[in-house]
Amino acid sequence: MDRSGLTLTVNGKTHELEADGDMPLAYVLRDLLGLKGTKIGCGLEQCGACTVLVDGAATQSCASPAALFEGRKIVTVEALSDDPTGRRVQDAFVAAGAAQCGYCTAGLVVAVTALAQTPDAPRDRDALKTALAPHLCRCGTHPRILAAAEAVLGQEGT
Repeated sequence: MDRSGLTLTVNGKTHELEADGDMPLAYVLRDLLGLKGTKIGCGLEQCGACTVLVDGAATQSCASPAALFEGRKIVTVEALSDDPTGRRVQDAFVAAGAAQCGYCTAGLVVAVTALAQTPDAPRDRDALKTALAPHLCRCGTHPRILAAAEAVLGQEGT
């Protein structure tokens, strides 16, 4: 492994890391920064468990090299409780019982937070399903996840 300097801004703090820039961002977050909320599900950026905010956009992080994220603002699920929108999303997930095993939950909370912070975010259930399609949940809590998303986005469950 070629270790070199890597500078990442995560949750408002700049971190100078001695790390291989090819290491996937999710591994840097979990293993080097101790931010375990970002999960690694498939390792191929196909399930959404590794989703973080990068410059405000929901971004899967388990296969993309960390060096690609230098100079960008990364926010993990751990920091969302300090953000008013993130806190509303977390509260909505709790109120809706939108977690069973919880593995996909952090990625979904991040994704719904990104949607809620987007002025032209989808508001109807079909559009929400499409927007959240990159996120896999194997427990069957999809209706509750959608209810939580709708609550945050100002919609009642349909």
